[in-house]
Amino acid sequence: MSTSPDLPIPEFEARAENKFSSSDVAVILRNRNWHASELTAEQSAWCEHAASLLGPQSADRTALENLLALIFHYDAQAILSQVDSHAALSRYAARDVLRQLASLLLDPVPLTSDRFHEIIGSMKANLDIRGRELFQTMRLSLAGRPGEGDLDRVILLLDEAAAANFTTPVKSTRTRIIEFCSALD
Repeated sequence: MSTSPDLPIPEFEARAENKFSSSDVAVILRNRNWHASELTAEQSAWCEHAASLLGPQSADRTALENLLALIFHYDAQAILSQVDSHAALSRYAARDVLRQLASLLLDPVPLTSDRFHEIIGSMKANLDIRGRELFQTMRLSLAGRPGEGDLDRVILLLDEAAAANFTTPVKSTRTRIIEFCSALD
């Protein structure tokens, strides 16, 4: 299901059926060795949040696992070696989007849904671009691939996952944009 980042996230959750629970997310984390021991309360809450955001976007367990993989594995060099990445970065104003996004994410404040909407609004106002030119570059640099609105949900889970201290460390949005911009040059 494609989503529009202009609508508040809760409106999307009401539209799609969620086949997955926090225990499904926890099982995937254990199976992929992203977390090996008993979950803390914070990690359990993150699993619940991940299930609520990613579950409705996932047709099956493999799709859910693929979205979770974007959270737990991020390598800017590998991302930039992909043809899709070059196509996204060749779009109009892609470098401007990266510069502004990096500047907005350098503040170590965690990325929440409200802050994400503020960043998008600021970028739309300052860059006077919308749609693919804006979102593909943002999704590529933070989620690791260009794509649709399901990647926005991945992005919303990053800082919370980074703070939850899973066995496999998750890179925050701030760390990802710094790594991405460094690898780009």
